[in-house]
Amino acid sequence: METTLRGVGVSHGVAIGEVRHMGTAVLEPPAKQIAADEAEREQGRARQAVEAVSADLIARGQLAGGEAQHVLEAQAMIATDPELMSDVDRRIVVGSTAERAVYDAFASYRDLLAGAGEYMAGRVADLDDVRNRIVARLLGVPMPGVPDSDEPYVLIARDLAPADTALLDPALVLGFVTEEGGPTSHSAILARALGVPAIVALPGAGEIAEGTVIAVDGSTGDLFVEPTAEKRAELEAAAAERKAALAASSGPGATSDGHKVPLLANVGGPADVPAAVEAGAEGVGLFRTEFLFLDDSRKAPPEEKQIESYRKVLEAFPEGRVVVRVLDAGADKPLDFLTPADEPNPALGVRGLRTLLDHPEVLRTQLTALAKAAEGLPVYLEVMAPMVADRQDARAFADACREAGLVAKFGAMVEIPSAALRARSILQEVEFLSLGTNDLAQYAFAADRQVGAVSRLQDPWQPALLDLIAMSAEAAKAEGKSCGVCGEAASDPLLACVLTGLGVTSLSMGAASIPYVRATLAKYTLAQCERAAAAARAADSAEEARVAAQAVLSGE
Repeated sequence: METTLRGVGVSHGVAIGEVRHMGTAVLEPPAKQIAADEAEREQGRARQAVEAVSADLIARGQLAGGEAQHVLEAQAMIATDPELMSDVDRRIVVGSTAERAVYDAFASYRDLLAGAGEYMAGRVADLDDVRNRIVARLLGVPMPGVPDSDEPYVLIARDLAPADTALLDPALVLGFVTEEGGPTSHSAILARALGVPAIVALPGAGEIAEGTVIAVDGSTGDLFVEPTAEKRAELEAAAAERKAALAASSGPGATSDGHKVPLLANVGGPADVPAAVEAGAEGVGLFRTEFLFLDDSRKAPPEEKQIESYRKVLEAFPEGRVVVRVLDAGADKPLDFLTPADEPNPALGVRGLRTLLDHPEVLRTQLTALAKAAEGLPVYLEVMAPMVADRQDARAFADACREAGLVAKFGAMVEIPSAALRARSILQEVEFLSLGTNDLAQYAFAADRQVGAVSRLQDPWQPALLDLIAMSAEAAKAEGKSCGVCGEAASDPLLACVLTGLGVTSLSMGAASIPYVRATLAKYTLAQCERAAAAARAADSAEEARVAAQAVLSGE
């Protein structure tokens, strides 16, 4: 009998197929003691396993490329973290085997993160995956992972580590469902990059029996267990309609009555550019430069290396707009040479622009590199600061840009509620705003953006979040300046129409989402988008807001 479950849809499309479950987690190694003279040998085994796992993650990243490469390289850094390795060595000295020492050291760090409620708690799945890979290598057992299958299937897992998600074969994995995670987790971001339909934060999905036929709607978050023939036909027809609309849609983003809404791409570096160009991106709305700094957490990359990376992205969009976010270090992107090691809550501490203002030489080098990279190019360069809290922050950033001789527009990201509340004040110092809806939701609702248990509050349809977006857009309009969205909210086609109705002037998203957003925007007038936005803001919950907006746009 057909039953329906509801999670959080994070990647568009429909997948219908049999369930396959992720492999079982690595067993806990036995707590057996070793003799003192065996300690050196066990420490050597641990180091070899760690180095092998790190190399494997880097190799997987190079195979996957793009966003996945950046994520996996950051994960490889977890494997070789000096503090973790020191803890492993200490445990071996007092009698643990290499595998038990690794297991216990990672467990201790995991409990610390999860128990403290820090922003880094969102990386627990990544930490578990690294631990499992090291322990499996030490035990000499196969690493649990994506199941072997000659036939296409829908994958169900408690959570998916980036190393698994990055190398999913879309020809075999029709879609995936996880019990945990959130709309801005690594798995969700990589699913969108792959173009694989996906649902996260669906408790109980793991109880669906192997081989059961399910239908996954990655747009709505609905999962249908043993769908009827009628339901399958309905979903397949809707998918075919969407595919036809995508094929017919091209050109700049605009509503049906010609109101222009530039559709831009979020990129992490040159490897992400080809997909953005192929999708018809009109430029880059968010160039995440921190991945360049993650190559070596001990020091900043030299100016020459930065110039080379920035120029490759700028050259790809002649006459286009490229918005660069300066280094956003801290919280889940710690760097040894910048980030305090003893912060009780990194998400609320020295992060983003605060870090850069504490290390002006790092900011100065990056701004100088951007200025040199843009020399002689017809690109419209814009540079923005992350985690701007008030006018004082905005002024400090604009002053630094001018001192570096940067010929570009200077902007501020709105990720902290105070920035939305005082947007007109901030716009006295900078020329544009860009809304990072992921962090804005996190700080507005006190809800960690990676924790599945609070994913309801991370839903970008939350009316309170829409109010903050509207407040920022209205302030920008009053000042005659622009206000874009570069958070994951922009990748939802229906929400993109609402954001347009709220007064947002551009939308930036993962390249795979651009055709969906373009096709949907082209179906409605600006007035319809404005009415949908008003209806969504008048609702009392995210689900009610979504339904209200859909009703307006469908003419109900």
